[in-house]
Amino acid sequence: MKILLKCKEFRALWTPLASRRLFSKDYRVFAPQNFSDYEAIKQLYRPEVPEYFNFASDVVDKWSEKEKEGKRPLNPALWWISNKGDEVRWSFEELGMLSKKVASLLSEACGLQRGDRVLLILPRIPEWWLLNVACMRAGLVLIPGTVQLTAKDILHRLQASKARCIVTNEVLAPVVDSGVSQCHSVKVKLMVSESKREGWLSYKDLFRAAPADHRCLKTKSEEPVSIFFTSGTTGSPKMVEHSHCSYGIGHIISGRYWMDLTPSNILWNTSDTGWAKSAWSNIFVPWIQGSCVFAHNMPRFEAAAILDILSRYPITTFCSAPTAYRMLVQQDLSSYKFKSLKHCLSVGEPMNPEVMEQWKTHTGLDIYEGYGQTETVLACGTFKGMKIKPGSMGKATAAYDVQIIDDNGNILPPGTDGEIAIRVKPTRPFSLFTHYTDDPEKTASTVRGDFYVTGDRAIQDEDGYFWFVSRADDVILSSGYRIGPFEVESALIEHPAVIESAVVSSPDPIRGEVVKAFIVLSESYKSHDPGELTRELQEHVKKVTAPYKYPRKVEFVEQLPKTITSKIRRNELRKKEWEKA
Repeated sequence: MKILLKCKEFRALWTPLASRRLFSKDYRVFAPQNFSDYEAIKQLYRPEVPEYFNFASDVVDKWSEKEKEGKRPLNPALWWISNKGDEVRWSFEELGMLSKKVASLLSEACGLQRGDRVLLILPRIPEWWLLNVACMRAGLVLIPGTVQLTAKDILHRLQASKARCIVTNEVLAPVVDSGVSQCHSVKVKLMVSESKREGWLSYKDLFRAAPADHRCLKTKSEEPVSIFFTSGTTGSPKMVEHSHCSYGIGHIISGRYWMDLTPSNILWNTSDTGWAKSAWSNIFVPWIQGSCVFAHNMPRFEAAAILDILSRYPITTFCSAPTAYRMLVQQDLSSYKFKSLKHCLSVGEPMNPEVMEQWKTHTGLDIYEGYGQTETVLACGTFKGMKIKPGSMGKATAAYDVQIIDDNGNILPPGTDGEIAIRVKPTRPFSLFTHYTDDPEKTASTVRGDFYVTGDRAIQDEDGYFWFVSRADDVILSSGYRIGPFEVESALIEHPAVIESAVVSSPDPIRGEVVKAFIVLSESYKSHDPGELTRELQEHVKKVTAPYKYPRKVEFVEQLPKTITSKIRRNELRKKEWEKA
């Protein structure tokens, strides 16, 4: 942390900042606490990467020291609640002490050594946070997994990662046992439960006996800290490896400027524990800033429950996926009052402008979009204090030189559709992933000329704002036109009949491909004549966007196929369309 304090931006983390509220007649505007000027921050953001860095000792423990010195607000580091009324509030000092016990448990009782890989599959319970920090302390490589994984998923992750240890609960332990015999690398099975199971170590018993004097390993900044399996929207999940510094230091840009956090803030991020976004916003982003992480052990997403919690608890910052916001605006938002809420954010997939407008109409708050991948930290974003262009994912962050390039790696002019790319030559950004584990060919395929290619397509306008078009393989080529599904989906959702839609290519003997829309209808429109409603929606799209983009085929469905992270699996729908042909 001493080295990090050399960075001007990081020094400012330790200065309490009072937020100012500015009100207009129509909606609430909260002045940014950290963001000043976009161009200035692009110039000033120069974090140094030390030779050695460990987030547990260099960030978590430093905030603990600040607490002891009375230099941090009386705000928990973690505030966890359950459906049953249970509640946990840990200060950074308590988080540090408890995670040291878990690090001792892993190193001594479990016999794990530096560099060993640990597959962690737990719901949103306090132990998940302790195990994350403990693995950093012990120099272990954490591999998070969602509790929704099947036996086949778990087996694949264990075999692909060669994990030495798996940690889960009593629900998934039998699932693990059904296939773990095929995973010869697994030597330790640790169960977080009040019950016992043959062949499994008891986390509860070992935790009680573990000493709290564990000494954090001195890890090099470039050592691996975690491996994330991607959500697989366009193919099989890849193993994305990150270093201690890539997320641990790289997320300064996300926490300080995009989320605009200070030690007085309380952040609620609804992401599942199995994904990189949970590491972003449940660990690195808020704790870099000394903020409080709020968590609710909600088994499944319930819109009414989310809104109730936002109105009852002093949550200042809320981050969720566009899918969640689409569900939230279907509720009667006028019956809720969000007295503490100041900042709303979304990342994971594009946000429909119509949803943003509905949210702002009822809450008075804007939704600030961000763009990033498992492989990156925040790459683009709209920051509080910047002009919001609904439907845009904002400007490039100071972490990266983001450009739109063609198939040959050439930078394209504004207004031209191309692939989103991050410059990696002559210097590769430290906040980019290290590689795809055990897959050098796949890693090499992501570099085109001087750039890392994201696999996403977008357009950059004259003001430097980026506009998402599609995943690279989602683009529809119809009669010589290139059509991105997101613009059509955004047009459709403006119609009151449409709750959600997915747009893909469908084979056509004349045009080669045409636009097909799979649509989930609102209850009040399900009884309408399908033919008439199809024509109505087609005419609606023609009026909202370019006429050639309208869906020539429409299919009404009860639900859309999604990844576990709620991203729409357009590739699955597209594959079925082409297989039918």
